[in-house]
Amino acid sequence: MTETLISLISILVGIIGAISAGFVFKKYSFGIVGNTIAGVFGSIFLIKFFGRLGFNPQSIVQNGTFNTSLFLINCIVSSLGGVFGLIVLKLIYNKLNK
Repeated sequence: MTETLISLISILVGIIGAISAGFVFKKYSFGIVGNTIAGVFGSIFLIKFFGRLGFNPQSIVQNGTFNTSLFLINCIVSSLGGVFGLIVLKLIYNKLNK
């Protein structure tokens, strides 16, 4: 896998995390489109923020080998980023509408 494909998979996992969190927690949902946008930005932000610890796409395919454990950590953090992005976006939305 290349670094670009890993990045795209991470964004897709973040979108899935945000959409599933929207289905589970109805009060945080913005609909499919809103949850997708929150998942993209939340996923990218958290991967960029915590990716410096060594599970960014460059570290996953370092030296031409694929590190599965780093990829799984990347997917978990990306999914959590989508969920946190959705929650933070809803908190900002509520704060601005008061």
